[in-house]
Amino acid sequence: MNMNQNDKSAFIAIVGRPNVGKSSILNRLLGQKIAIVSAKPQTTRNRITGVLTEGEYQLVFFDTPGLHKPKNTLGRYMVRSVSESVGGVDCCLLVVEADRDPGKTELDLIDKFKSIGMPAILAINKIDRLKEKDVLMRQILAYSQLFDFDAIVPVSAQDGSGMDELLDELKKQAAEGGHFFDDDTLTDQPERVIAAELIREKILRLCDKEIPHGTAVLIEKMKTRENGVLDIDATIFCERDTHKRIIIGKNGSMLKKISTYARQDIERFFDCKVFLQTWVKVKEDWRNRAQLVQNFGYDERNFD
Repeated sequence: MNMNQNDKSAFIAIVGRPNVGKSSILNRLLGQKIAIVSAKPQTTRNRITGVLTEGEYQLVFFDTPGLHKPKNTLGRYMVRSVSESVGGVDCCLLVVEADRDPGKTELDLIDKFKSIGMPAILAINKIDRLKEKDVLMRQILAYSQLFDFDAIVPVSAQDGSGMDELLDELKKQAAEGGHFFDDDTLTDQPERVIAAELIREKILRLCDKEIPHGTAVLIEKMKTRENGVLDIDATIFCERDTHKRIIIGKNGSMLKKISTYARQDIERFFDCKVFLQTWVKVKEDWRNRAQLVQNFGYDERNFD
């Protein structure tokens, strides 16, 4: 921790409906992937803490799950983690999609900002998909009438447009008092969590619509050899035998592809050679079984 009282810090929760690009914005701001990205909604399950330090500024981000109507124990955990994040930070970054009117999720979050007096910045993401600027101007006007945002910034996490302007606005939320993390910290997530999430991302991407969100990854072993190679043993849990067959694929082809792409990302993140072994097991209806959800790394205090 840097105790130079002239340095500035801010804790910022990134909130919004599922699949609007919250994790992509976090990864773009940090310049490195720490939150998994998928075209499927509700990809983020844990509050991922990302830390960005530039000179005197340190911004600590919580990438929250997309706010949705929970259907199981895991879903209730995800929604509750959003509520806790909103109440415990200096500022919220509300992410919405370009050319999409405010819906119940956005209105509920704005009501939360108002009730606790929370400063908020609005990021309108995916502007690279817009064909007409008039659409964006109407959207900015609609949101500015709903809440007095500290700033409204159109961005594209895909191509980086507007990200420098967004970062400048976020830095304005920082207050003097020192840095809470060492200046070279990128995340406070355990290495096992990062490895597990990178594997789960590949399942969501490669299996596309064939596999729902009933998958979890547990790192059974993570040990560095004397030659610097990192050995990782990971078990992929799914809810049905049919899902297991899809994840494994014909003659193990899909599992091999998942493992190869995950290993490449893990090597980039940890900057070392990785030997990754993966297995697939079935745990029926695990998302509704609190003990199993807890075993997969989610906080039991958030269960009903």
